[in-house]
Amino acid sequence: MTAETIEHSDVIILGGGLVGLTLAIALGSQGVTSIVIDPADPDAQLAPGFDGRASAVASASWRMLEAIGVGGYLEGKGCPIRRIHVSDGLAPGVLDFTPGDEEGPLGIMFENRLLRAALRDAALAQPNIRLTMPSRAAEVVRDATGVHVTLEDGRRLRASLLAACEGRNSPTRSAAGINVARWQYDHAAIISAFEHELPHDNVAYEIFYPAGPFALLPLLPGNRSAIVWTVKAEDAPAMLKLSDRAFWAEAEKRMGGFLGKLSAAAPRQSYPLGFHHAAHITGERLALVGDAAHGIHPIAGQGLNLGFRDVAALTEVLAEGVRIGLDPGDAQLLARYDRWRGLDTFMVAASTDSLTRLFGLPGRSASAIRRFGLGAVQRIPPLKRRFMDEARGESGTLPRLLQGLPV
Repeated sequence: MTAETIEHSDVIILGGGLVGLTLAIALGSQGVTSIVIDPADPDAQLAPGFDGRASAVASASWRMLEAIGVGGYLEGKGCPIRRIHVSDGLAPGVLDFTPGDEEGPLGIMFENRLLRAALRDAALAQPNIRLTMPSRAAEVVRDATGVHVTLEDGRRLRASLLAACEGRNSPTRSAAGINVARWQYDHAAIISAFEHELPHDNVAYEIFYPAGPFALLPLLPGNRSAIVWTVKAEDAPAMLKLSDRAFWAEAEKRMGGFLGKLSAAAPRQSYPLGFHHAAHITGERLALVGDAAHGIHPIAGQGLNLGFRDVAALTEVLAEGVRIGLDPGDAQLLARYDRWRGLDTFMVAASTDSLTRLFGLPGRSASAIRRFGLGAVQRIPPLKRRFMDEARGESGTLPRLLQGLPV
């Protein structure tokens, strides 16, 4: 193919991470074609070593992955979350989420590298997707006639819609002049994985300390878990420099020893925590998806699932529009996507920010109020059910894919 040849598709997706590839596969399952552009080298992204990064896929998100044909690539590779245990430190007043046997797990924990591999395999098997990875857009033009992209190697692409899945620092969002509300928390998250002496029994733990939440998430096999440990930003460098023995001894204290002796199963990494929310998530022939549209504190493990909800909503809007003859970049379709996702993402973002601030208040009085609140939720079934629905990703007006239904 010469540099002068123009490749056409319905959608051009900038960003081939977890959300970008999921969007391409979901659209492809509905007959909507896409070209995915990402500068990352797939071989580096799919390296076999476990880097400690893992994600909780909520039950609704899992239904979507099954519906679009990704579930088969992940079967047996994730650890079901059968129970979520929430506490204020190690004090009494525990909130326990345990679904009924007929309801299935609250979610499934996957190593990110396994998610990436499964999504890439599913994308390569999808005839409606073209992957251009690694590659980078040198020029992007959006106008009334369509989306025009020139790659650094000279290839020219054209589509009706541009989907930005580039992450928190989306250059496409900035170029579009979309305002973003943002702030940084005075915290950093240390992530890793560890092996433990006692089995986790498929339980996820969220233990709140004044410095931030301390989350333990079950992985396969049953004596391995992921950790997301929120610390003061100024303490993160020192925590990363600790020896494995000292670091995991400190972690064991934080969890009261209920998993026995701990040892490292992956390297430690750290990243600063912040909040951002785009004023709107569409522009002329443009849709923001995932972290390009919103970024939240990992306190409830909903970041990736919010991106999957974006994917499900945008896929439904575009598929229904294309069926009645509308252009995928039609302003009416994009307005519907913006309305659908705007309120949901704002509510989830506001809730996680409020929880972060509430559980960060120091002192015995604040702790007593938090324990009372946890106990109240535990005792009031409708309130507890609402929290469980949020954990499952089943609140609000769900797109059909999140219900496991055809679009």
